[in-house]
Amino acid sequence: MVNIIWLALLISGIIVAGINGQIEVVTKAAMDSAQSGVNIAIEIIGLMALWLGLMRIAQKAGMVNFLSRVVRPVMRFLFPSVPSEHPAMGAIIMNISANILGLGNAATPFGLKAMQELQKLNNDPEEASEAMCTFLAINTSCITLIPATIIGIRVAAGSADPTEIVGPTIFATAVGTVVAVSADKILRARYRARHRR
Repeated sequence: MVNIIWLALLISGIIVAGINGQIEVVTKAAMDSAQSGVNIAIEIIGLMALWLGLMRIAQKAGMVNFLSRVVRPVMRFLFPSVPSEHPAMGAIIMNISANILGLGNAATPFGLKAMQELQKLNNDPEEASEAMCTFLAINTSCITLIPATIIGIRVAAGSADPTEIVGPTIFATAVGTVVAVSADKILRARYRARHRR
């Protein structure tokens, strides 16, 4: 559906530019946007390499085990079916840590690893487990304390105050996380109640 929307926007833009006799504007905008995208991507590579390296060092230094002990009560509440020492828990914690730091790209490998490990605990491989659904809800809506990637993009784009989004980001992502976890718990309780009948 999103592809259809993008295609409709693209075609309508070309048609409007053609009707107004300014078709060259479309070509210029496409070239400028492509160049801008490449420039921003190159400038963000350094930021991503730094954070990915730090996350890897933290993982090798045993920070995963330390973090898992610190957040174990919260993780036990959110993921009661996952054993606290299981590799899935470490991957979940690293994914959430990367998301909290606003490193969505760095969080992706940990998220994939967490889903692989959660699948090993899944009794029905054709259906997502409760832990997988909870993890997906948290991963999608995770609270972000330091939106590092967005700040990097704003710096690359020449923003006068690239960190002004920190407060709104914390608020919006905190609300999103609370709503996601609440919806997960409510829907899970309804699902269980329906299947008990």
